[in-house]
Amino acid sequence: MWRRIGHQPKIKAGPGPQAGQFKALGSAQEAAMTHPLELSVFQSFPVLEDMGHHIKEVGAQLVKKVNAIFQLDITKNGKTILQWTIDLKNGSGDSYPGPARLPADTIFTIPEPVFMELVLGKMNPQKAFLAGKLRVSGKVLLGQKLERVFKDWAKS
Repeated sequence: MWRRIGHQPKIKAGPGPQAGQFKALGSAQEAAMTHPLELSVFQSFPVLEDMGHHIKEVGAQLVKKVNAIFQLDITKNGKTILQWTIDLKNGSGDSYPGPARLPADTIFTIPEPVFMELVLGKMNPQKAFLAGKLRVSGKVLLGQKLERVFKDWAKS
């Protein structure tokens, strides 16, 4: 049987925090997001932005075909410089900067030059994955559906 050896002192309530004692904090989401002016310096940003416009136009059709949420972590020198989410599972689809608001089915970690080659159709995603040029976590086979989204966008 357990026996209490010592007693902890009781905590006494004080007068409470004084005005101006605490600093208001922003949300964690705001801190993780890169400032929009900074995003424009990346090659991948205009491509992802344009892909977002494409998803707004044909998103309902893509949601029926794809039914997945993808998070793209674009890296440079091993550090994530841009996160982008393509939600083709809910509503009529959505594409937005930042981490996935709902759990992502597949997360891709891709160096920016490799991402640009994939999107422009210069590199095969399966070969890039097998060569270790990108990392995939989650449902790996959904990567083929994302390739179709890239091809569909390239046609438009």
